[in-house]
Amino acid sequence: MGNTTHVQLTSLQQDLTFTAESSSGRQVMVDISKEAGGNGNGTSPMELVLEALGGCTGMDILSILKKKRTPFSHLSIRIEGKKRDEHPKSYTDIHLRFVLHSDGGEKALRDLLHAAELSHEKYCSVAHMLKPAVSITFDAEIADE
Repeated sequence: MGNTTHVQLTSLQQDLTFTAESSSGRQVMVDISKEAGGNGNGTSPMELVLEALGGCTGMDILSILKKKRTPFSHLSIRIEGKKRDEHPKSYTDIHLRFVLHSDGGEKALRDLLHAAELSHEKYCSVAHMLKPAVSITFDAEIADE
């Protein structure tokens, strides 16, 4: 059987804001907008899902690009999630746009697309969990240095 991960969430007073603490001791504020009944002091649970997907696939991509010795200064990822109109308002479609800041030209773009595909199909655990219920697409571009 695989590894077990633990997190602890504690509400702050009696509002909808939580402090989430990872097993490594890192903390994140979880909240929703004032319009939805929260304080707007943290990241919403649905935003955290997008951030988790972006972080997971982004780390995979950077690891692969480093192994390929693809030149780059940094990677930007813009993620858009479309939700259902009715409850539960879960994501139906997620699109990731990868922008690699590199002077590597077409080869860097090919490497980026290959790394994104490997992450999406093989390595990213978050994408693997989401794929049965959500359409996940991506595209990529190179921003010259």
